[in-house]
Amino acid sequence: MPHSLTKTYRTLQSSGARALPGSDKLHSILRQIGDVQRQISDGDKEQFQDASSSISVFNSFGSKKLPQAVIIGVKKGGTRALLEFLRIHPDVRAVGAEPHFFDRLYDKGLEWYRNLMPRTLDGQITMEKTPSYFVTKEAPKRIFNMSRETKLIVVVRNPVTRAISDYTQTLSKSPGLPSFRALAFKNASTGLIDTSWSAVRIGIYAKHLENWLQYFPLSRFLFVSGERLVSHPADEMGRVQDFLGLKRVISDKHFYFNETKGFPCLKKPEGSSRPRCLGKSKGRPHPQIDPEVVQRLQEFYRPFNLKFYQMTGHDFGWD
Repeated sequence: MPHSLTKTYRTLQSSGARALPGSDKLHSILRQIGDVQRQISDGDKEQFQDASSSISVFNSFGSKKLPQAVIIGVKKGGTRALLEFLRIHPDVRAVGAEPHFFDRLYDKGLEWYRNLMPRTLDGQITMEKTPSYFVTKEAPKRIFNMSRETKLIVVVRNPVTRAISDYTQTLSKSPGLPSFRALAFKNASTGLIDTSWSAVRIGIYAKHLENWLQYFPLSRFLFVSGERLVSHPADEMGRVQDFLGLKRVISDKHFYFNETKGFPCLKKPEGSSRPRCLGKSKGRPHPQIDPEVVQRLQEFYRPFNLKFYQMTGHDFGWD
């Protein structure tokens, strides 16, 4: 490392003004800055003529890696909230949009997928989230073929409220949709549930998990409670950080409860004019569903829920 950068590092170490990253990571960062400085001093100044080109150089630090952790489900469980909360952590880099690589775009190949990822430095984790992976038959084998060491996070929620939330989202896009009752039952008079309707099928968690356990041991999974992500976000995020092998950075101080939306938001970050809450599509009021329909669905899901509790070793308290 150039003498000036070594001196800078030692000064920062001794100042005690703020916590610094580990020495290896900081050495790596300073070394890369030194490379840029050398390019400038060597006369290669054309690419540094304006601020935007300087930014592009600094954004090129690190490398694009395949994700070491994937949020694989479930739709309407709280996956967007989890990802946004995780992005507070300095050692997490995540794709913003859902890539849908392992369910829809697998033919594009792993190099295409890798190029979607943000650049990371040593010690940082690359992540993505696509909730439909959990219910996609081919996804476990495909992720296993990428890396059997992949950490898998599943955000689960009471399957009845999850189904209603799923229906609410679809209804907002298709106002002419049949009633929840009409879609949930194959035969309303017999009370037979229509498991071909995706809003119902997604909530049969035990069935989907069986498919994943053919490829990954239970130790590669973390099951996050969607309910506790709302009621105790810091506690659930502590579990997530531990699972990912991260220092516990995200804590109570990062959250406040938004009474209007009915779930936690992130407090105003430094340099921002307002707090960060999820968009208008999150926290929609649910339509009134006949209590008889809700009860019938609860009865339908109960044996599947109990099996899921046994499989995961965790009672989510939905029954």
